Amino acid sequence: MENSNQESKAEILVVDDASMIRSHLKRILERQYTVYTAESGEECLSFVESKIPTMILLDMHMKGIDGLETLHQLKAKVETNLIPVIFLTADEHAETEVKCLHDGAMDFISKDHLVPEIVLQRVKNSIDLTKLQKKMQEEVNKQTLQVKVLTREITEALSKTIDAKDHYTRGHSARVAKYAKEIARRMGKSPKEQEGIYYMGLLHDIGKIAVSGSIIRKNARLTEDEFEEVKEHPIEGWKILKTITVLPSLPLGAKYHHEHFDGSGYPDGLKGYQIPEVARIIAVADVYDAMTSKRSYSEIRPQTVVRSEIERCRGTYFDPAIADIMLEMIDEDKEYKMKEELEEEPQKERNS
Repeated sequence: MENSNQESKAEILVVDDASMIRSHLKRILERQYTVYTAESGEECLSFVESKIPTMILLDMHMKGIDGLETLHQLKAKVETNLIPVIFLTADEHAETEVKCLHDGAMDFISKDHLVPEIVLQRVKNSIDLTKLQKKMQEEVNKQTLQVKVLTREITEALSKTIDAKDHYTRGHSARVAKYAKEIARRMGKSPKEQEGIYYMGLLHDIGKIAVSGSIIRKNARLTEDEFEEVKEHPIEGWKILKTITVLPSLPLGAKYHHEHFDGSGYPDGLKGYQIPEVARIIAVADVYDAMTSKRSYSEIRPQTVVRSEIERCRGTYFDPAIADIMLEMIDEDKEYKMKEELEEEPQKERNS
């Protein structure tokens, strides 16, 4: 390979099996760029393993690996798929141009008309366009991150608003979200899925905003009528969250976290795998936190009691597989720190 040793300039790799074409293009491009040359598709692919050029000028018709196959291999690898490629071709047919562009080339240059000014301008335009696309993608990534941060902050603020209706339940939604996310992780869910389940956990009780404050703050067990009002909170939560189109699955946790695996839950009496998986996850996390948080009428239950209750409800209230994961988490928590690490203040939770 030949190198013009102009390190400060953009770097162009010219790939062509005709030495005359390589030399001619090298002379043209060296006015403004650092130029490397290769005489085959194989040599091109070997070159980019150690150095990523700013752009590749690639002959379409070569012995061995032709230009299109070389392009396909470049596009198939993360390290090289963003290198802009301009095809060099003596083929003037329109379908050839369409094929080049369709397969990922930015432009093509006719080898029969290598006018220096045109070659330099086409290369410059393609490099400038690539820089612009990169800058735009960076801005999109920045905006996406800002939206994600804003979504998380708004969701956390909403969850605190729910818990603030009763200071004894402060932190309940955050703990349920953390337990649910950990269960999802152990189930092999992707980071994106874990994040979604975390949000659902944070907002699973948002429907309690519609429940009378006097009921939420009552320092005794609820009457039957009061409990019927509390039972409306899954539907109210679903009504609130279904309007959030950017997270279309968000309402599932709120609406179905009180459904039971044996069909005895509410609001719809769903049974088994009719219940959305995210709701089955949140249901276990929700009950675990209820038993490990202080209520107005009961203390935090001993870990052995909590474990026995989760095991007893395995297959009735809870999806057996998800209950098993919670039992695994409990068994690993030898010193019963899970509730202590997350608990900030005495908790009061009823009918969770």
